[in-house]
Amino acid sequence: MTNRILIALPLAAILAIPALAQTTSSTTTSSTTTSTTQASAPATSTDNATGKAPLAPPSREGFWGRVNPFARKNYVKRQTEPIRDRVNELDELTSANSKAIKDTDSRAQAGIKLASDKADTADQHAVDAGNKATMAQQSAQQVTTRVQTVESVVSNIDQYKASNQTEILFRSGQTVLSKNAKDAIDQMATAVKGQRGYIFEVQGFSSGKGQIAIENSQKMAESVVRYLVLTHEIPVYRIYLVGMGNAPTATDDATKHRVSGGRVEISLLKNDLEQLASAGTPDQPQQPK
Repeated sequence: MTNRILIALPLAAILAIPALAQTTSSTTTSSTTTSTTQASAPATSTDNATGKAPLAPPSREGFWGRVNPFARKNYVKRQTEPIRDRVNELDELTSANSKAIKDTDSRAQAGIKLASDKADTADQHAVDAGNKATMAQQSAQQVTTRVQTVESVVSNIDQYKASNQTEILFRSGQTVLSKNAKDAIDQMATAVKGQRGYIFEVQGFSSGKGQIAIENSQKMAESVVRYLVLTHEIPVYRIYLVGMGNAPTATDDATKHRVSGGRVEISLLKNDLEQLASAGTPDQPQQPK
């Protein structure tokens, strides 16, 4: 029995040493942490992400040094709690930063899209303005051309130029139009349908002398005028009739001779009114697609 007691006492002492060392280490660590916190509290640094002072390494790790083979859960928990708290703070800060970055990126993308839309709208307005300027320039050019045409026509409004001419022959003492004569007149009258700025000059020539020749030439010319008015509805004010009698006419060799029998010269004269009519309606500029 005595031997058992003697053996138990040293064994109990050996087992008590680690517990005493752990308690001493915990007390020392707590005291060291408290003193370190109190000492560093007035000089809290805000240079890091959390705005708190960095963790100070323990100056003493207890009886067993830095590694305690008999450490318990409470001891480990007390040692790791500051580190876990800082890790949680860093996680929260990282999440907040990620959210802020996403919000900033969303606002930046929205701003870029708004700027792009405004740029596209400005480009479209510039294209429309360019098209309108082109149309205005074309209209101004057309107006200028028309004004120049009108000025030219007005200055030459009383200037008639021979456009076509034909000759109708009559037998002596006859005033009736033949088929060939009517065909020649039809060809001239058809060419002026719907036109403006023209006149017909009808000159009659007859053989004979004096007043009788003038009357005969006028009757032949009147037969031509009558056919133009009744058949082709040529206005009378567009026809000028002249009875020339037996007046001499010039030939190709510049000599003059008097006619034998009867004939009528029909001349179609035109001025620039037809040109003005064709330029009266300017072409409309095409709309841009």
